[in-house]
Amino acid sequence: MTDAHATLRQLIDAARRVVVFTGAGISTESGIPDFRSPGGYWTKNKPIQFQDYLASPEIRREAWRRKFDTDGTFENARPNKGHMAIAKLVRQGKVTHVVTQNVDNLHQASGIPPEKIIELHGNATYALCLSCRTRYEIDDLRRAYLDDGAYPGCGCGGVVKTATISFGQSMPEHEMLRARDATLECDLFLSIGSSLVVYPAAGFPIMASRNGAALVILNRDPTDLDDHADLVINDEIGPVMADVVGLTNADMVGN
Repeated sequence: MTDAHATLRQLIDAARRVVVFTGAGISTESGIPDFRSPGGYWTKNKPIQFQDYLASPEIRREAWRRKFDTDGTFENARPNKGHMAIAKLVRQGKVTHVVTQNVDNLHQASGIPPEKIIELHGNATYALCLSCRTRYEIDDLRRAYLDDGAYPGCGCGGVVKTATISFGQSMPEHEMLRARDATLECDLFLSIGSSLVVYPAAGFPIMASRNGAALVILNRDPTDLDDHADLVINDEIGPVMADVVGLTNADMVGN
């Protein structure tokens, strides 16, 4: 264990309430691309704005075409050592909440109870009617799309959309309030795999630090908030977290 890893272990051991905040970097090790990085998805496909999605059937059709064309990446992804290490800390009672910018459902797949996970940007593994909030499973929608090329619609007449937060869409108020409360109650805030440039989500690490919590940033590359952190580790997430928590083969299949 390196000095930095040992220091992180000591901070976790000393903490009573840990909040883990995750970004795209934790999931790239599971094969899910970082959409915002150079060469990433958004550099090749112009983001669809929420208001345009609502206004145009053709734009909705294009959005669903993109979804079904790329969905195999999400379906084939599995939690990696980083996800499983966090799940172990949750089981040990150290981590009270996982606040995530990711939409890939990998924290749930790692065995973390859904009530411990706060999804700031939603979830791409299912869809919702924006009017009546009926839930639709992606597999069912894909089959209908492949059968006749129809994009999803709801029986109530409402617009169906993946349960993610799109560009131009308001952040989910309930989840933001939950994340704020968890942040203000923690004594260790561990930011993992986030470039910390997407606000308002990236404001939570500073909120924690200003409230007296220790702030640790684990990311492959430096971030603009590194100067505010008590500890910065620039390295691959899975191996670092596996070392810090003492991840075993049994942990990798969950408990």
